[in-house]
Amino acid sequence: MILTSIIFAEAALLSGKRAVQSQMYGPEARGGSCCGETIISSGDIWFSKLEHPDLLLALSQEALNQYAGRVRRGGIVLFDAELKAPQNNNPGVRFIRLPVLYVAREEVKNPVTANIVAAGAINAVLGLFPDAVLEEAVRRHVPARMEQLNLLALKAGRQLGLQSAA
Repeated sequence: MILTSIIFAEAALLSGKRAVQSQMYGPEARGGSCCGETIISSGDIWFSKLEHPDLLLALSQEALNQYAGRVRRGGIVLFDAELKAPQNNNPGVRFIRLPVLYVAREEVKNPVTANIVAAGAINAVLGLFPDAVLEEAVRRHVPARMEQLNLLALKAGRQLGLQSAA
């Protein structure tokens, strides 16, 4: 999740926008609780902490339960299809269930790419950046030996996001 937030911040900078990225995580190296936040703006960013985000991506039940209520009215909660949908106690928020983890495991054949699948889906849903910009941001933040796998994951996520918008 943290890498996803870094990639979106990079894509914002490549697009001539401003960005602030922050991260919080527990002592676990992988699989533990973590949170990556990115603020993107065409103007100055005066406060670097997200209080009511426009978008929440949740790939764990813990994250979905903990953060869904913070999303602002008119925002989106994009969550994995394997999770139990939260009670919609946040009116005016759009909930989108997508099989991100399944696509990473079964189509891309590498569950570690779920964050990149999610990045492609988010960009397709929100239309934040041209595909080439997001691809360049991914290239800048993944090891060269993993580049093609991650670009495949990004493309699979893009398709997933486009299907949800249709």
